Amino acid sequence: MEFEPHIMLHKLERSGSGIKLGRWGDKDVDKDESFHPHRHDHYTCMLLEHGEIDVLLDFENFKMSARTLFISYPGQVHQVLSSKNGNGWYLSFDDALIDESVQASLNRSLAEKISVTLSPREFEWFIKLINSIRDLGEINDLPPPEVEHSLLSAFVSQAIFSYQRRQLTEQINIASRPFLITRRFKNLVRTNFKSIKKPGAYADLLNITVSYLNDTVKCVTGLSLTSTIQNEIIKEAQRLLTYTEMTVKEIAASLGYDDQKYFTRLFGKITGLSPGIYRSRSVNGKRV
Repeated sequence: MEFEPHIMLHKLERSGSGIKLGRWGDKDVDKDESFHPHRHDHYTCMLLEHGEIDVLLDFENFKMSARTLFISYPGQVHQVLSSKNGNGWYLSFDDALIDESVQASLNRSLAEKISVTLSPREFEWFIKLINSIRDLGEINDLPPPEVEHSLLSAFVSQAIFSYQRRQLTEQINIASRPFLITRRFKNLVRTNFKSIKKPGAYADLLNITVSYLNDTVKCVTGLSLTSTIQNEIIKEAQRLLTYTEMTVKEIAASLGYDDQKYFTRLFGKITGLSPGIYRSRSVNGKRV
C-alpha cells in the first residue's frame, strides 16, 4: 500500500447552489477518485439503479445492490472496492440547505452507516425526484433556490424515513428522549472530538448534568461518555494511520494530544495494538 500525505478530501463547491447531482457508473466514474480512499466535507446520497458494488466505509465492507440508497456523513473515509456493472446517481449537498426538521431527521439515527434497499415503488419515487432536480436546471436559466432546496429536503427526508421504518423492529424507540439525547451527544462528538474531550463539556452543551448524560448514553449504546469520545478519536487515528504518511507524533498532535506517549497508551488501550503495529498490519492488508 502506498501512503498519501493526507486523506483525499472532496469539497462541495459552495459558490454554486450547494447541490451537486450526477451519474455514477462503470463507464463514467473517475476511478482514480472513487476507487481511492477519500472523504467529503458534505453529505452524499448514492442511489444504485443496476448492478452491484462493494464499498469500504471506515473499515467496514458492505455490498450495494440494485435499488440501494446509501448516505455518507462528512468525514467518513470510504472507497469503492469493486463494481459489477454498477450504475446509478449521486446527490451531494450542504446540510445547511435543508430544513431544520429534516436536519434533525438526518441526525436522528444512531447508525454509522445509513443504507437501505428500497421497494420498487420507493425506488421509482426517488428516481422521479432525481429527474425533477435535474430538469429544474433545464427549464430555468438558474434553478430557483427555494424550489431546488425543497426538492432536496423531500429527498433527504424520505430517505431517512425509509431507513428508519426498517429499524422499527429494534428495541429502541427512535422518538424517545434518551435516544434523541444520545444522538445529539454523538453528533457533537463527531464534530468536536479533536478539541473537546471532557464529558462534562458535552453535558454543558446539552444543558444537562454529566451523570444524567452518562446514564442515558450508556443505557442506549452500552458505552460510557468517555468510551464514546475515545472511540471517535481512535477511529480518526486509524484512518490517518491507514491512509496517510503522517507520523504518530503528527497524528497525536492533529487529534489534540501534545503528549505522544499518552496518545500511544490510549490507542493501545482501545485497539490492543500500538499505532506502529496497527499501521504495519493495515499496510499488509490485514484489517484490524
